[in-house]
Amino acid sequence: MRALVTGVAGFLGSTLAEALRGTGFDVLGVDAFTPNYDASVKRANLERLLRDPGFRFVEADLRRADLNPLLEGVTHVAHLAALPGVRSSWGNSFREYAEHNVLATQRVLEACRDRNLARVSVASSSSVYGSAERAPTPEDEPRRPISPYGVTKLATEALVHAYRKEYGLPAVALRYFTVYGPRQRPDMGIHRFFEAGRHGTPVTVYGDGGQTRDFTYVEDAVRATVASLTLPAPEFAYNVGGGHRVALRELLDRIERLVGRKLERRHVEPQRGDPRDTSADMKLARRDLEFLPRTSIERGLFQQWEWQRKT
Repeated sequence: MRALVTGVAGFLGSTLAEALRGTGFDVLGVDAFTPNYDASVKRANLERLLRDPGFRFVEADLRRADLNPLLEGVTHVAHLAALPGVRSSWGNSFREYAEHNVLATQRVLEACRDRNLARVSVASSSSVYGSAERAPTPEDEPRRPISPYGVTKLATEALVHAYRKEYGLPAVALRYFTVYGPRQRPDMGIHRFFEAGRHGTPVTVYGDGGQTRDFTYVEDAVRATVASLTLPAPEFAYNVGGGHRVALRELLDRIERLVGRKLERRHVEPQRGDPRDTSADMKLARRDLEFLPRTSIERGLFQQWEWQRKT
């Protein structure tokens, strides 16, 4: 078995590639090192993989590269490459989001369509739901994104559906809910909160701190992704959550206890595009992917803190 993992230098991609190697896959990893954060951080994510003879890395921009050579001999595809971030997707930057998230996905699916692939798993996001009316939110909740980033992920899913229906491509979309853990991107909340704890700097809290998120530990997200590549997956889309709907103020309290320091919390207006609450209904993932999250929020935060304070 040979897997192509796009966005392999990222937080989730590098962890997934290591897990696939551990299950016997050869892995070809692709990344463009988009400048949304320091490329040296992404290169550090690859250090262990680059010492593994069963892993090969290609630096390529999926918007322009010839993708056919990348798919030679590949049996499974995990397409994780995307430009992330709700708050930065507004305004003129939307063009880049549309290119990296929509155009690149269309090119990957087009290159996959006539190949005999076992599975193509494509990263989506809980952002497609916007301000969901049901919590926990099932996959049949109307998808009404409230950010340009969410719009690009909705378009990504529409492409998956089109290639699935018209070409029979064995593709699924995975709707990840707020993934955290070792290697988390430096622009993400938990990473920033731990850094504030390390250095005694204030944290910015958007809104009153009562908003909740379903936090998903990275190893749990990876297990669900591997299952989506290797088990029968009859549904078009699956929620991947952590089972931990935690208020932001409670999260900050937990981080304070881990770092041994109070955080100065500076409250500002809520950001446009951020839903008040997220919560994943995972009945479908449990049924088809045999997925249940294993990592408690306490354990997951401890693991991220242990990694982060040593980097």
